[in-house]
Amino acid sequence: MNKLKILNDPIYGFITIPNSLIFDLIQHKYFQRLRRITQMGMSHLVYPGAHHTRFHHAIGCVHLMQKAINILRFKGVTISKEEEEALYIAILLHDIGHGPFSHAMEHSIVSGISHEQISLLFMERLNVEFNGSLTLAIKIFKGEYERPFMCQLISSQLDIDRADYLKRDSFYTGVAEGNVNSERLITMLNVIDDNLVVEEKGIYSVEKFIIARRFMYWQVYLHKTGLVAEQLLIRVLSRAKALTNNGVKLHASTPLKYFLQNDISLESFTNKTLDIFYELDDYDIVSAMKEWKYHDDFVLRNLCDMVINRDLLKIKIKNKPIKALSLEKHINALIKKHSISKSDATYFVFSDEIHHQAYQTKKQNINILYKSGKIQDIVKASDHLNLKALSKPVTKYYICYPK
Repeated sequence: MNKLKILNDPIYGFITIPNSLIFDLIQHKYFQRLRRITQMGMSHLVYPGAHHTRFHHAIGCVHLMQKAINILRFKGVTISKEEEEALYIAILLHDIGHGPFSHAMEHSIVSGISHEQISLLFMERLNVEFNGSLTLAIKIFKGEYERPFMCQLISSQLDIDRADYLKRDSFYTGVAEGNVNSERLITMLNVIDDNLVVEEKGIYSVEKFIIARRFMYWQVYLHKTGLVAEQLLIRVLSRAKALTNNGVKLHASTPLKYFLQNDISLESFTNKTLDIFYELDDYDIVSAMKEWKYHDDFVLRNLCDMVINRDLLKIKIKNKPIKALSLEKHINALIKKHSISKSDATYFVFSDEIHHQAYQTKKQNINILYKSGKIQDIVKASDHLNLKALSKPVTKYYICYPK
């Protein structure tokens, strides 16, 4: 069977699968599941084109990793065949543990377990199946390999993951400001003392990258409509779990039922749980919500109706914390209107905060390499006044309540 396939990607054109192991991993049922996991959660309710999947993104990352390895080798960095393959595997599988709609599940029906931890469980399981051929990839993914630049290519402030998702998300949303020149960024990469650096002439591309990231977060990923939709989805799943715990029978697919009926944490995430998790995707949640729209429970019925029909709560974003009085006012109005309990009302009236820091000065800095051999952090190297401001964390506050 020909395993060196070529895929057509709307962003990069033709992508070649580098070797037969990568092909076998792509063909595996665990990875094929990513075709049914939306890359951008509920963002399609704001940007109708944002229906691309985690599958798209992972394949794009492998393509960029091929470019990065070729560039670094061209510049004299030694990367063995084993390391090359491990880098492809690590970047291909870095998102394999995402649940339905990408992040909603982490905050509702499983507790204290992140998608990175589930990705690792999948990788360890696949490593057994593929006779240990993922061992080095797992080491790199965990950040434990002795050549730090390889770990930085997978996860850092200028990694292959970000280089693909910013470009891809900007393409599918139509938000041009997020479009980074990922190929130029990769061409400017180099390695000094086994750490990733960007050559001096790539400094403006890095500035654009950081600014594009800030823009995409505030305009797209934390867009108020997408934010309220995701919060409603989290509340749908939390309510369904609470009702199930109280003995209420809900129509749901077998995998979704399992996660509603059991308290799942990292300790209880067995191989059996992993096999059930692999069956769970966006379709389970959507079909469940279509059923639950007609349920007797006031909260579940109305939450599902809001998400399915995009008739969402009103949301206001402010620069100062939301006053308790304001929250109380909306809660009381809802209680009075529908004769529901205060705890039920809090599913529809709530406040929280959102944070974003476009560049973190204390975390795996983006270093610029000068011709003289000097290495300097991008904030110091840049003559762009905004970069200093972009390295400060920004917090905003929001309140949601019925229209």
